[in-house]
Parts: sequence; C-alpha cells; structure tokens
Amino acid sequence: MDIGFIITIFLIGFIGSFISGMVGIGGSIIKYPMLLYIPVMLGYTAYSAHEVSGISAVQVFFATIGGVWAYRKGGYLNKTLIIYMGSAILVGSFLGGFGSKVMTEGQINIVYAVLATIAAVMMFVPKKGIDDIPLDQVKFNKWLAAALAFIVGIAAGVVGAAGAFILVPIMLVVLKIPTRMTIATSLAITFISSIGATIGKITTGQVLLWPAVIMVVASLIASPLGANFGKKVNTKILQYILAGLIVATSIKIWMDILG
Repeated sequence: MDIGFIITIFLIGFIGSFISGMVGIGGSIIKYPMLLYIPVMLGYTAYSAHEVSGISAVQVFFATIGGVWAYRKGGYLNKTLIIYMGSAILVGSFLGGFGSKVMTEGQINIVYAVLATIAAVMMFVPKKGIDDIPLDQVKFNKWLAAALAFIVGIAAGVVGAAGAFILVPIMLVVLKIPTRMTIATSLAITFISSIGATIGKITTGQVLLWPAVIMVVASLIASPLGANFGKKVNTKILQYILAGLIVATSIKIWMDILG
C-alpha cells in the first residue's frame, strides 16, 4: 500500500469515527459508502461490498469502545436497555455476519439501502418531549426493545454496520429514550453488536487486515473526540446531522442499485 492510499483510508476512518462518537452511531452509515466510492475515485483499488462490510465491522468494534468510554460518566448509559438490546443484537448480528458469506454484492447493498431508508424516514417522525424526561425516570418495553434489536442485528451483521444508524431512530421514536441517553446507550449496544458481526466476518474470511488496522487506529483517536464534542452540542442539531447523513447515504446507494 502506498502512502496516499494509507492516508485516504485513515481520513475515512477518522471522519467517520468523529461523527460516530458525536451522534451515537458506529460510523458505518458514513464509512460504508466512503470506502466503497472514495478509493476508486482517487484511482486506487476498488473494494467489494464483502470487503467493505468486513473492514466496517472491525472498525465499528473499536470506534464504539472509544465513544462509550467518553460517555461512561453522567448517567447517560441505561444498563437495562444495554442488557436487553445488547444480548438480542449480539445473536442477530452474528447470524447476519456469518450468513452474509452466501449473499451477492448487490444483495448486501440492498440490505444496507433498505436499513438506511427506514432510518431516514424514522428520523423525521416528531419526537416531542422526550428530552424533558429525567434520565433516572426513563421507562420502555423491554421485550419490544429486544425483538427490534434482534431484527436490526441480523440486517446489520450482513453489512458490517452494527446497526446503530437504525437503532438510534428506533430508540428515539419507538422506545421514547431521551437523545443524549440514546446516543450513549446506542454506542454500548453497537459495541456488543459489532462483536457478533466481527466474528462472523472474520470466520468467513471477509476482513482485509491492513485497511482494518488503519481504520481502527483512526477510530481510537477520533471517536472519543467526537463524543466529547457531542456533549456540548444542542440535541436538536445532533438529530439533524444524523438525519442528513442517513438521507444522503440512502439516496446515493439507491441511485447505484437502480442505475
């Protein structure tokens, strides 16, 4: 790998991980299309959808560790939510990550596009009053949370995305979890999800070592920086940033699938 290619992969990892720490996602909503399109645009080797999803799965594992560490104080992590959704998504993501081996490139991209589209629609559903709920008084349906996490896990395991970009709107819209608690807790759930997806991808030979290592280094630097920055930003702005990223990515992937 030449130095330009290394810098390109590092910057993709850094930008994606900074945003992931800031808005509570694993970053694959951003990094999946960036890895798919930017190296080719700059004249480097094109990665397949299998390779991109494999690199993404490993990178998300490390990006979310940094984000969770930054949010560990302040009561933002809902442990009950992490246990119920985390255990369900772990099983689902392993099944999805392992099963993705038998899927075609187009099928993986379609799963990704469907996830992004659902997430985009949900981000624009009104979320009135959720940030007025005190963090120690948050209530939710535990079994509904677990069932939704399992379904998200299967789909997210396929694309190596750990599913946080759809977990966040589910937690905001369906479970009515306050924004900052959603951001912190979704990072913890995504970390658990990425364990299953990563094991599934590695055991089926879908992970390229050196690009994954470069992305991991970028993640460990950028994710805590993004999380600390996110604590100082208005929650409405964080929601708009995430919605914009999801919509833009969804449109681009669908254009490629249908084009």
